[in-house]
Amino acid sequence: MTRTLDQPLDLSIADGVATITLNRPELRNAFDDAVIARLTDMLTRLGGDPGVRAVVLAGSGPIFCAGGDLAWMRRMADFDEAANRADARGLGRLLSTLDALPKPTLARVQGGAYAGGIGLIAACDIAVATDDAKFAVTEVRIGLAPAVISPYLVRAMGSRVCRRLFLTAEVFDAASALAWGLLHDVVAPDRLDARVAEHLSALSKGSTAAQAVSKKLAAEVDRPLDAAVIERTVEAIAAQRASPEGREGVTAFLEKRKPSWLTEAGR
Repeated sequence: MTRTLDQPLDLSIADGVATITLNRPELRNAFDDAVIARLTDMLTRLGGDPGVRAVVLAGSGPIFCAGGDLAWMRRMADFDEAANRADARGLGRLLSTLDALPKPTLARVQGGAYAGGIGLIAACDIAVATDDAKFAVTEVRIGLAPAVISPYLVRAMGSRVCRRLFLTAEVFDAASALAWGLLHDVVAPDRLDARVAEHLSALSKGSTAAQAVSKKLAAEVDRPLDAAVIERTVEAIAAQRASPEGREGVTAFLEKRKPSWLTEAGR
């Protein structure tokens, strides 16, 4: 295992899995512009690391992430519109980097998340939370709007649910988050790591190249079905069938053996 501790972020890599832990428990893992920039850079480097198969995003202490740091928000209050626009682009880059990362991403959520913290969950491919977790999109209560996180939340939960949550800023529980699509699994706290491990085990059986293509494809076809979308799916499967991993995977299946990416990794 390799490990890098950068005060607000703890990075460990073991068996092809990179775990980034938000490490500000005294602030409920709230982030500011500096944390956003560091996390974006870390994700970018992991996305290009051939030794990393998947990325887990976690939080230390009792809560996953409380959103924006209050001190950062106080500083933003003194910014003019141009400065606020530039500042907001930082969070926009973080979420788009996480969303488009060419590796599977998994949010490990304990305790809950609020405001921008929910945006991080929605931008991950898989999200698992404890059954006692609480969530809220709180921006309207301080005169703001959940603008930068809104595309990811609407995609995950749908427009009608998000209208309610954006307008009321109500707290909702893990069962509701599961039913509305923010989460994929809700488990007892003592089962959280085991469920994350089960997902990682399933992910380890796939071709990394095919996973990257599949993830990109899911984003590209998330639009009204038309001729262009259909043609994009045709191009994607044709290219993947002709790729080295595609040929190896199909051949291994037909020969009833493990594909090379599993045998080479000893799985």
